[in-house]
Amino acid sequence: MSPSRRTFLVTATAIGAGTALAACTSSTPANNTSVKANAADNATAGKPVTIGFSAPAADHGWIAAITANAEAQAKLYPEVTLKKVEAGKDAAAQAAALDTLIAAKPDVIVMLPHDGKELNSVGKKAMAAGIPVVNLDRAFPEDLAYRLQLKGDNYGMGVAAGQYIGARLKADGKSAPVIGEIAGMDELELTQQRSRGFADALATFGFKVANRRAARFTADSGQKEADNLLQALPKLDALWNHDDDQGIGVLAAIAQSGRKDFLMVGGAGSRKAMETIKADNTVLKATVTYSPSMASSAISLARLLAQGRGMGDLVELQVPREIILAAETVTKSNVDRYLTLGF
Repeated sequence: MSPSRRTFLVTATAIGAGTALAACTSSTPANNTSVKANAADNATAGKPVTIGFSAPAADHGWIAAITANAEAQAKLYPEVTLKKVEAGKDAAAQAAALDTLIAAKPDVIVMLPHDGKELNSVGKKAMAAGIPVVNLDRAFPEDLAYRLQLKGDNYGMGVAAGQYIGARLKADGKSAPVIGEIAGMDELELTQQRSRGFADALATFGFKVANRRAARFTADSGQKEADNLLQALPKLDALWNHDDDQGIGVLAAIAQSGRKDFLMVGGAGSRKAMETIKADNTVLKATVTYSPSMASSAISLARLLAQGRGMGDLVELQVPREIILAAETVTKSNVDRYLTLGF
């Protein structure tokens, strides 16, 4: 998912002694009434809406949590009906299911595609039919395929992990540390972005990755690749594992090796990883978030889109076109705040 990085700047004229105002005599906006009206409580029930939903089958803890969070969020709104369609085993099967959903004409569709590029045409079809599409996590390449794109920050995950590891090793006086990396599936763009962010952040400390292995986002593959990495690196100062489900196997390999000579950072923010960090009895000292709570947010925003409402805390009348969630670093000192978001 390409983390297109956009910075929104809100500028204001400084009003002080000697400031000349050519066209304004008051700091109060002329349309102040409408601005306040848009800041209404969005929890108030609106018109009944049907939200179509599709996500891949739960073959991974994070994916399972996506659907569970979407279902739970929809139940919070009495006026929302959630219409789910099975995604099937691949992009072609999901496209067929979504064609059926489009024909049913829901008010809005939330989808986590098997592959954003392959499902791009389906997003365009729904949009052309007048159905707003909320694309979740796996970005569509064309703007015409979605009304809102909501995703985590894969590059930012790598940056957060690299900054944490770099700062810890620098504080420990390490000048040439040995750093390992266990990535996810290398054919996925998200994995490439995570690794790039990690390398870029480490470079700011003058550090680099000594050994990198690609696993498959599963515990078994994590254990296998961790075994290989530990054998290749008899000396190790730090390790970043991209995914906490995969990390179950990584930690198993580390425990089996008896190694305790390094620190480890996880990825995505599973509840099990957070509980391990809180217990502080393994090498796992932090994880960086890529929370499936984004599915809950997607349902909430889809509801507002279908009801023609904006986000209450924004002055603008419409929901934004793109939202990229920040990758946050969870450590023993702040883990209690994040436990409820763990999957």
